[in-house]
Amino acid sequence: MHPWWRGAVIYQIYPRSFRDSNGDGIGDLAGITEKLDYVRALGVDAIWISPFFKSPMKDFGYDVADYRAVDPIFGSNKDFDRLLEEAHARGLKVVIDMVMAHTSDQHPWFAESRSSRDNPKADWYVWADAREDGSPPNNWISTFGGSTWQWDTRRSQYYLHHFLKEQPNLDWHNDEMVEAMLDEARYWLRKGVDGLRLDAISTLVHDAELRDNPPAPPEAGRVAVATERGSNFSMQLHIHDRDRPEIMAKFERLKDMMDEFPGAFTLG
Repeated sequence: MHPWWRGAVIYQIYPRSFRDSNGDGIGDLAGITEKLDYVRALGVDAIWISPFFKSPMKDFGYDVADYRAVDPIFGSNKDFDRLLEEAHARGLKVVIDMVMAHTSDQHPWFAESRSSRDNPKADWYVWADAREDGSPPNNWISTFGGSTWQWDTRRSQYYLHHFLKEQPNLDWHNDEMVEAMLDEARYWLRKGVDGLRLDAISTLVHDAELRDNPPAPPEAGRVAVATERGSNFSMQLHIHDRDRPEIMAKFERLKDMMDEFPGAFTLG
């Protein structure tokens, strides 16, 4: 028997703009539930729901402050339970977004991590000392431009962020943190979700030696593209800050966790 996801049509739903059930101008989970018959009539096999977790919304939900709580603007955990039940009753699978490479800077893990250099979660995020002149540890560039390092006065260190400075990167070289993050995913899989879409998965692992990235070849258009997008991200070869070969071992950890839930799958 083939897995359900082979050849499946998956319909992405961005909750904020899909269906507003309570008239506050923001789409919500109850709105998705209201339109499941419509979605089913499209002939799709599954829905993939973009992040709905508690978040300060600096990056519209991709900055997660609590992986186990639905943000109030989208409803409640009970609203999600009903959505899942109603979708399954219609033969629709449900895939959710899991942002596993970084959290919001409002996440309790980060609040503890930044509080000191010797707290229990001190090494759950990527921290590094400044260079002798006070500059960032290396030359890595954020996806949105500028340094991928942000100075934190509490620890007198820099922390890594591949996107916004409000999205500090978790340290996947730390096994304790990895197991904690897998438990966040297990929470939803135990509820019965059918799969996880893994956001920004290429940024999961960084070079532990924090080596500088080399410049990109001076091919035609490189600088023009950087200027047009307002970001100098394309001016480096990103061989040390993302898409690292060590990521495969982390994928094995993810696969072992997913094997606890037969039929569920991941999409990166």
